Amino acid sequence: MSAMWKDYKDIIYPKIALYEERCLISKAQKGCQKSRDEIILRHISFLMFRINKIVFPHLLRSFGEDLLQETILISYAKIKDYDFGYRNKKGELHPVKFSSYIWKRIDGYIIDFLKKESSLSQRRHKYHEKLDT
Repeated sequence: MSAMWKDYKDIIYPKIALYEERCLISKAQKGCQKSRDEIILRHISFLMFRINKIVFPHLLRSFGEDLLQETILISYAKIKDYDFGYRNKKGELHPVKFSSYIWKRIDGYIIDFLKKESSLSQRRHKYHEKLDT
C-alpha cells in the first residue's frame, strides 16, 4: 500500500447531518472552494470503502491510488449537479445524502476502470505471447 493511500486512510471527518451537508453543497455550488473541499474530505472514507468493497487486494495495490484520485475528481463534479429538488417515485420531495447521490457513479467508474485494465492486460499478454513465438 502506497504512502498516499495510507495518508488518506488516516483522514477521519465526523459525519454530518443532512441539513449541514446540503448547506455545504449549496455554498459549494455558488463557488465556495472551502465548502467543496470540506464535502470531499468528509467523503474520502466513503470513497475508500467503495473501492475496497469492489477491488480485489492485488488490484488495489496496483490501482488503488488511481482509483481514489479519480473518484475524488468525480465527487467534485457531482457536487455541481447535486439535485436539491430530488423527488421519489411518488413525486414527494426526498432529500438524499451526498454519498447516496454519488455511490452508483463511483461504483460504475470503478467497474469500468477494472474492465478496461483487464482488457489492456489481456492484450499485452497476447502481444507478448506473439513476440515469444
